[in-house]
Amino acid sequence: MKDPLVSIIMRSFNEAWALGDTLAALQSQEYTDWELIVIDSGSTDGSQELIRAARPAEFVQIRPEEYNPSRVMNQGMRLARGEICIFLNADATPQGPNWLRPLVEALQDPAVGACFGRQIPRPDCQAVFACDYDRCFGENRESIHWDHFFSMVSSGLRKDVWSQRGFREDLQYAEDDEYTRWCKQQGYHVHYVPESLAMHSHNYTPEQSYRRSFGDARAIGRAWQRSPQEFRWLKTVFLGFISDLRHDAAYCLRQHRLRELPHALHIRWQQRRGKLAGFRQGWHETHTA
Repeated sequence: MKDPLVSIIMRSFNEAWALGDTLAALQSQEYTDWELIVIDSGSTDGSQELIRAARPAEFVQIRPEEYNPSRVMNQGMRLARGEICIFLNADATPQGPNWLRPLVEALQDPAVGACFGRQIPRPDCQAVFACDYDRCFGENRESIHWDHFFSMVSSGLRKDVWSQRGFREDLQYAEDDEYTRWCKQQGYHVHYVPESLAMHSHNYTPEQSYRRSFGDARAIGRAWQRSPQEFRWLKTVFLGFISDLRHDAAYCLRQHRLRELPHALHIRWQQRRGKLAGFRQGWHETHTA
């Protein structure tokens, strides 16, 4: 059988430091029947020149202040000619020529509404964030036991499922979490594809960690359908921080990086505070309006 056309949708903003390698990795894929759709949020670092040189099927440019992740992803899906759509961040670099095909094959099953690949951190990734990648994507990943986990960074959707209901554009964060929870509610599987590997990571400052955690939790609070008492200071902040400390200490010990543990504690405290504050605000916005 002939391989189906696949639409690769990429979001880009000032990531030229990684974009060249990412585009080159796409060109080296064993799966060749794909088109590239790029939506760039006003890059000024040479990214736009790299994108034009790659000759994408669609190249949309928006102003930075216009960026909304759900709106951008919905736009990419509307532009896609393929019924299988793959999302790849500009700074997520496929590892090897077999990154694309496993994602496509997973989505050829009509019972699968979404899938996501494995990610490994970059060599300069700080221990606190590398620990998260190990917990989410490692060989013995904890995320398999979590209530829900999904990452849009290197992932795929079926267009026929998305056409039933796209991403919620009132959410600025956690839109992929909300969308894939909806997929499950409709009876579709969300499939993890460890054979598809990409390199991706960020070293956030404590302030950035707080804001990101706040934003994700605010979006979760806006969409939350269970009791808000599941988010309490004791459970979310204190006990959550203790659990993070246990995981980070074990990871730093295994990797001989114990000097980074104080930094990890600072990051985790900010994340936990942001999670509770963000959830409370999101819940308040939805349920007291």
